[in-house]
Parts: sequence; structure tokens; C-alpha cells
Amino acid sequence: MKQVNLDWGKLGFNYIKTDFRYVSYWKDGKWDGGKLVEDNMITISEGSPAIHYGQQCFEGLKAYRTKDGKIQLFRPDQNAKRMNNSARRLLMPEIPEEKFIDACIQVVKANEHFVPPYGTGATFYLRPYLIGVGDNLGVKPAKEYLFSVFGCPVGPYFKGGLSPVNFMVSDYDRAAPHGTGAAKVGGNYAGSLLPHEIALQRGFADCIYLDPATHTKIEEVGAANFFGITKDNKFVTPKSPSILPSITKYSLMYVAEHYLGMQVEERDVYIDNLDEFVEAGACGTAAVITPIGGIEYKGKLHVFYSQTEVGPITRKLYDTLVGIQFGDIKAPEGWIVEVK
Repeated sequence: MKQVNLDWGKLGFNYIKTDFRYVSYWKDGKWDGGKLVEDNMITISEGSPAIHYGQQCFEGLKAYRTKDGKIQLFRPDQNAKRMNNSARRLLMPEIPEEKFIDACIQVVKANEHFVPPYGTGATFYLRPYLIGVGDNLGVKPAKEYLFSVFGCPVGPYFKGGLSPVNFMVSDYDRAAPHGTGAAKVGGNYAGSLLPHEIALQRGFADCIYLDPATHTKIEEVGAANFFGITKDNKFVTPKSPSILPSITKYSLMYVAEHYLGMQVEERDVYIDNLDEFVEAGACGTAAVITPIGGIEYKGKLHVFYSQTEVGPITRKLYDTLVGIQFGDIKAPEGWIVEVK
């Protein structure tokens, strides 16, 4: 099938309707076989627990076209595992890992003409989601569930390449202690909309959330994970049961240690100790890395490497991981699934 005629270089991170999406239903204690459908509208009962009680979770991953025209997924098994962690937290049925990966592959193959060409910086973003549906009124788990995967071509997160941005520390909490912070559920994101808007109005890219119990330690940066590079060349990232375990972060930790020869530490990162870092960034699927120029805390802006230039280690981490994702750098065993 001929590639669609899109201006790949001008794509943003926006919804574009593609031809097919995967849909599967869980009823009477088991999943059906699942199928590809053309309709991008779903019809569910007005009593669906997803609507009233937030019984839903989602994932985000990408398909990449390599230099030789192949298409590959990056660590989809990790997304499958994380979705099942979220599902368990909300008493939803788990999706077999093979079913999850097969659904992603089916959607990419069926929409192959929407997968951007190599060299454009654009990728094909996949959004798997799981929602509780069916007739329901009381606060209890759904009796039926819908699992679906759709995909859209998206542009590079940075139009002008990597560039540092500033963040402010928020007074709001992203998650509660022992809450749903480690699950990828919609409620976490709904609650972040107001603090994000406040940050934008104050001229910042987003806000940094501190740990909800003591408000002394960095947890997340907007919807991404934080990392810092210390003066003695260590890659440091926060450890907390309230943080969403970012697949990008764990991939960067591996890259830092095995490709760049750095020491890696996952530990408490105190907001009062920002001086220990010479570079800092936020990481996630959409942008890979967002370099942090500065963090405002208690009225003072702490600047890291520079507010205009990306630090050398951050640049190396970004280039290495993106190189692996696009097939230009040899990937660790099991990280890449080719779409055939």
C-alpha cells in the first residue's frame, strides 16, 4: 500500500485518524480473539465504571521505521507488563503479554502506510487502553472490559531539536502515598491539568511534583520522570512507590551504565540538594528527553548546565537511545520487536 501523503516534517503530537484499530472484549471471565476495525468511535453503556469511577488505564509506545525500511517496536513487553500492573491495581483483567504485543503489531501492519519515513524524526505512536464497560451503578469493578489499540503518526517532540526548558515546583500533589501514582491511570493525569496550567501561566514548561508525604523529594516532572547528572558523572533518578515506572527512564539507566560507562543510582533526590547536579532532564515516551534548564523553588531559579544549551551527557543519552530505537545503534537483547 502506498504511503499516505503527509507533511512528515510538520507533524505535531496530535490525533490523526488512521485506517484500523484493534478491539477486544472481556466477558464471562475471558478475552475474545480480538479484531481490527475501521470505526474510530466506541459505544459503551452509560453505566460503564470507566466513566463514573475511573476504572481505566492506558499505555504509550512507538513504532519506528529504520534506515532500511523495516518497522520496529521498542520494548513492547515492558508496556504490556506495566499495563497489567495498572490493571491489577484497579481490579481489571490482565491482558496476556502475547495478546498485547500482537495487537500492537496488527495495528502497525494494518496502518503501515502511516508509519513515517526514516530520517523525518517522526514516529508512529501507539495508544493501548483498557476500560471497564457494561451496565453498572454501584462502586464495584465492571463485569465487562474493552481493550483497544490505535495509532497515529506523530512528529518529533522538539521542533528545533533538543532545547532546555524551565520548570517550577508545584504545591499540588500528583499522587497520594500508597495511591495510584505507580499505575498509568487517567485520574493521575486529570489531576495534573490544573497545576500544569498554572505552570504555563507563570511561563514554565510544566511543574515538578514533590513526594506527597514530606514535600522534600522530587518525584515526577509533569507527566515524565526526572534524572540528574552529578558532578562526578553519575546518572541519578528518584526512587519512590508513587512514581510511574518509565520505560524510557529504565532504558536510559541501562544506556548510561552499559553504553556510556556511568554509575547509575535510583534513590531519593531532595529538592534542597539540586546543587549536586550539573545537568538534569525529564524523560518519557513522547519526548525521550526534555532537558531541564532550571527549576524554580521558593522563588529562586536554580540553573543546571545552561538555559540555552543541552549538556553533553544529556545529548549523548538522547542520541544513543534514539539511535537504538531507529535501528542505527545495536540494541540490547530483547529490546526490539520487528513488525513483519
